[in-house]
Amino acid sequence: MHRLSAKSKLPTAKTIVSTIGSIAATAMVVRSVARDYLPPEFRDYLYLGFRNFINKFSTHLTMVVYEFDGFQDNEIYNATELYVAAKMSTDIHRLKVIKNPTQKNITVTMEVNEDFTDTFNGVKFYWSLVSKKTPTRQYYSHDNRTSRTDLRSLELTFHRDHKDLVLNEYLPFILNDAEMKKQEQKTVKLFTVNTNSSYSRMATAMWTSVNLDHPASFATLAMDADTKEMVKKDLDRFVARREYYRKVGKAWKRGYLLYGPPGTGKSSLIAAMANYLNFDIYDLELTDIKSNSELRSLLVATANRSILVVEDIDCSVELHDRVAVEAAKAAAPKKKENYPKEKEVTLSGFLNFVDGLWSSCGDERIIIFTTNRKDKLDPALIRPGRMDLHIHMSYCTPCGFRLLASNYLGITQHDLFNQIEDLMSEVDVTPAEVAEQLLKDDDPSVVLDGLIKFFDVKRKMNEEAEAKRKEKEETERKMNEEAEAKRKEKEEA
Repeated sequence: MHRLSAKSKLPTAKTIVSTIGSIAATAMVVRSVARDYLPPEFRDYLYLGFRNFINKFSTHLTMVVYEFDGFQDNEIYNATELYVAAKMSTDIHRLKVIKNPTQKNITVTMEVNEDFTDTFNGVKFYWSLVSKKTPTRQYYSHDNRTSRTDLRSLELTFHRDHKDLVLNEYLPFILNDAEMKKQEQKTVKLFTVNTNSSYSRMATAMWTSVNLDHPASFATLAMDADTKEMVKKDLDRFVARREYYRKVGKAWKRGYLLYGPPGTGKSSLIAAMANYLNFDIYDLELTDIKSNSELRSLLVATANRSILVVEDIDCSVELHDRVAVEAAKAAAPKKKENYPKEKEVTLSGFLNFVDGLWSSCGDERIIIFTTNRKDKLDPALIRPGRMDLHIHMSYCTPCGFRLLASNYLGITQHDLFNQIEDLMSEVDVTPAEVAEQLLKDDDPSVVLDGLIKFFDVKRKMNEEAEAKRKEKEETERKMNEEAEAKRKEKEEA
C-alpha cells in the first residue's frame, strides 16, 4: 500500500513541476513582449504596481544609503563601508582591495552585488552593495573631481518592527565605530600655510599638507622621565574630558607653552604628541599672515583633533610685551602718513582667536606656542586659559643622555657614563648637540670619548660667549651713563 501511495504522488509532483515551468515560460514571454512593445513609462508603472503588491505581504523594510548626496559624500555610506569591511563574513567570495598613497594599510571592502549579514542586539540585518549604470556625471570627493558612470548604494534590509532600533541605535553605533577605525588608520599630516597669488591680485592664504613622517615618540624623547609622564597623563586627561568641558561651558581645547634654549627638543616633543594622539599638525607662521581676517579664515579651516603650532612666538611682530612696544613707539619720531596703514595681525586679534568666541569653532584642539625667551612674551598671551601648561625644555640631563645612548648606540651602561654625567652638571649642552656627537661613529667607546672632548670645547665656547655678554653689558652700561650725564648737563645749562 505504501508503494501505491508513492506511485500516486509521482504524477502530482510532475504536474507541479510542469505548472511551474509553464508559469516561468509565460513570465519570460510576457517580459520579452513588454520590453519590446510597451513604452518605458508604462513598464515602470507596471513594475511599481507589482512591487507594491508584493510589499504588502512582506514583513521587511529596506533602507537605501547612496554613496553621494548631490556632490557631497554621504557620511553614513562611508561609515558603513568601513564597518562592513571589518566584519565581513568569510562566505563573501568577491572583495574590493584599495590602497591610496596617503593610506598606511590596504583596505578591503565589499564588492558590488555581494551580501553581508550582521547581528546587532540580537537582531539580524542584511547589507548588500548595489550599483546602477547612469549617464556620466561629476562627483567631488576630498577636493578632487571625478567622473562616474555608476551610482552605488548600500541597501539595508531588516524586519520593519526594528525601524526605531536602526535609526536610534544601529546607525549611530556604525558611525561611532567607523570614526574610531578612521583614527586608527589615519596618516598624521603636517599642514603649512601656502599663499596662492597665481590667479588673483589679492593673495589668498590656505592650508596645504604633507604626510608627517617624523618618527618621534615619547619613548625616544631625551626628556626628564617625570616630565614626559606628566605630559602624557595631561594629554590622556584632555582627550577623555569631552563631557566635562561641555558641562563647565569651556571650549574643548588645551594650550601648551614650550620654552627653552634652541636644540632642547621642542619640535620633537610636538611631533611625539601628534603621533601619540594621532592628531594632525597645523604649523602657523604668523609673518605670512597679512591681517586678522586672514588669520581667522585659516583658523576656522583647521580640523578637529588637531594641533595648532606657533613656533618662536617671541619673534612675531606685535605679539611681544606691549609695554616695550608702547615705549618704542613713544621714543620713535612720528611720521606723517599720507596712505592708509597696512593691515596686520595684532595681539588683540590673535588672542581673540586663541581664547575668544572663535576658539569655540571646533573640538578637541591643542594650541602650542614655542619660544626661546619666555620673559619676552606679553603676560596676556601666556596666562592660564590660553597656555594651560608651561613646559620647560631644559638642557640635556643624565636621564636624557642615557636614553640617547640607548637609542643611538644600543647600550645602557658604559665605563664613561659617570664621567659624562658629571660633566653635564658643569657644562650646558642640548640634547641635539649630544645626539650629533653620538652619530659620529658606531663604536660606543670612540663616540663617548669624543663626547667628553666635546664638553671641553663647549666649556670654552660658553666661557667666550659669557665674556662677550658681560663686555656688551658693560659697554651698554657706560653708554647709558654717558647719555645720562649729557642729559643732566643739558638740563643744568
